[in-house]
Amino acid sequence: MSQKPERRGIHVDQSELLCKKGCGYYGNAAWQGLCSKCWREEYQRAKERQIQEDWAFAEKLQREEEVAYASSQGPSSQPGPQPQAQATPPHAALTPFSKFEEKKTNEKMRKVTTVKKFFSPSARIAPKKEGHEGKTSSPSISRKASLETDRVSKDFMEFLKTMQRPGREIHKQCRAFIESMANKKQDLGADELSECVQDFYQNLSDRLMSHFKGSSESVERVMDQVEKYIMTRLYKSVFCPETTDDEKKDLATQHRIRALHWVTIEMLCVSMDEEIPEVSDNVVKAITDVIEMDSKRVPRDKLACITQCSKHIFSAIKITKKEPASADDFLPALIYIVLKANPPRLQSNIQYITRFCNPSRLMTGEDGYYFTNLCCAVAFIEKLDAQSLNLDTDEFERYMSGQASPRRPTDNGGWPLEAGPSPQGGAAAAAACSVAVNPALAQLHHSLEQLSGLSERQDRLMEGARGLQEELVSWEEGVRREVQDILERYPLEVRPPPASAIDTENAETDRLPPPLTPQVFAG
Repeated sequence: MSQKPERRGIHVDQSELLCKKGCGYYGNAAWQGLCSKCWREEYQRAKERQIQEDWAFAEKLQREEEVAYASSQGPSSQPGPQPQAQATPPHAALTPFSKFEEKKTNEKMRKVTTVKKFFSPSARIAPKKEGHEGKTSSPSISRKASLETDRVSKDFMEFLKTMQRPGREIHKQCRAFIESMANKKQDLGADELSECVQDFYQNLSDRLMSHFKGSSESVERVMDQVEKYIMTRLYKSVFCPETTDDEKKDLATQHRIRALHWVTIEMLCVSMDEEIPEVSDNVVKAITDVIEMDSKRVPRDKLACITQCSKHIFSAIKITKKEPASADDFLPALIYIVLKANPPRLQSNIQYITRFCNPSRLMTGEDGYYFTNLCCAVAFIEKLDAQSLNLDTDEFERYMSGQASPRRPTDNGGWPLEAGPSPQGGAAAAAACSVAVNPALAQLHHSLEQLSGLSERQDRLMEGARGLQEELVSWEEGVRREVQDILERYPLEVRPPPASAIDTENAETDRLPPPLTPQVFAG
């Protein structure tokens, strides 16, 4: 009888969570392991290289067209008018390249000046006019704002009042940026929208840093309010845009998690004992927090849900182990929570946070650490295979296809072997193999065992009641026989009552003197 190999846990080196460029900030799987700063630099360089390659390709096409035109026109043309005939084709051939170059230049200049124009002194009045025109044409601006948007706008205005003149300037810049984004949202892709928002964050942060004279806490507080105001207004436009495949990724992740419903807490080597009430409560709270993430609009609020979920996980591990949890304990537990919760639109929420959250939150701090771990957990789930769970490939495939289900671990902590058919009872062995660790099947099996136990107890109770009834009947017969024997042994004799005097009914007769006896006197 073979034994299962010793199970190993899921381990991720903390250095793998950091940026691959070695800058010390947290990386992100969506950014190919880079932090937001390094990713933007790489993105800009890649975009410039692409533009240069496009120009080189256009020049190559131009030369090929010139050669092809010259070869087609050379033999049929006369020597005299040949120079005149060749004077027009170069101009015609240069026209497509000129348009191509002009288009690329305009596109580059438009992206560069999208945000900078908001901060130029000469453009402070122009956006107001453009914004007024945009309001009449954009349905997202003209329609009635929701209650949440009104509340956020009111809170933002109250916050800016404490800053006086800088607050008015910040409000103007935010309004101009929102109106510009509303007008251009149909023409920009998700990456371009993200680039515009991040550029706006960066430029506004630089200006605030000079205003507050290097006070990072004050700048962070203002930027949190700006992010809340802007992203609440732009949420419907930039969350899961139609130009991306975020929705397709959401469905794929959701189906993947559903297919892995059989994965147990023991397979992931999670240091949590859900039999402990406090641990079970923390697990439920963690699942609720990661599901609630989808109901938030602001990236910072979504990050707060992830942070709160992670803290509940750390609490559950600490209660179970009776010591502080480590990073190696946290990641498997987070994977288990994600598998149990199957959060709605998980990929869209991760992409939304990645694209539009204040980059300083993702690069450092506990929010960035927990978010990076969540990205690692999702990537692990997508690539989870038999080796990740210490299973055989055939066994893993049977579980994924639903042909079999893993069973509960034995009491001594080991994993029972698959039970083969026995000559004494093949049906019993098959029934034993059908007992699964899947929560639903395990709960069903547990309920059936309880019902079986209750049925046995009821049978024993009914048998005892019938025995008691028989004892009562026999006791009644015994008492009746004893009474009859006594009556036969001592028959009842009815004697006549004794004669009583006339005044016997008087209770005081006994205390009266005897009656007078008549005496005869001789006369």
